Amino acid sequence: MMQWLTRLPPRWQARVMHLGFNLHPAFRGTGGRVETISPDLSHMRVRLPLGWRTRNVLGTIYGGSLFSVTDGAHPTMLMLALGRNAIVWDKAATIRYRRPGRETLYVDFLITPEEIAGIHADLARHGETERTYLVELKNREGLVHAQVERTVYIADKAHYKQKLSEKSA
Repeated sequence: MMQWLTRLPPRWQARVMHLGFNLHPAFRGTGGRVETISPDLSHMRVRLPLGWRTRNVLGTIYGGSLFSVTDGAHPTMLMLALGRNAIVWDKAATIRYRRPGRETLYVDFLITPEEIAGIHADLARHGETERTYLVELKNREGLVHAQVERTVYIADKAHYKQKLSEKSA
């Protein structure tokens, strides 16, 4: 699906990813909007405003919006960083609500070059790995309103195909 995107230069990948997230109906439904994606795809910032689309009956940001605005960022960033020979899936997620969101919140997603090198090493050694990422939804002053922990499964494409064929046999 995203293989054509991996053929573009990173700056264009960032532009397409920015536009793609903001236009995708499922992401738009969260109420969140991607503000920035770094040209090297290592950082992404999402804004979640309190508005009619995100407000619950108590007048605060709906918990579903807090949770779902974090969906897809790390897997997409990893797919682009690892290239066409990697399979990336969201595996698990949990949320901890810290305080009601009564204002615009922000969440930053970060993948370092060291993280990518570690993933490459794990894939070379084991064929697959998992990574857990903790992201925090914060207000402009940095006060944490929610923490979301997401576990991502990553596999070498050949390893993944072999694993699937063994399961079906």
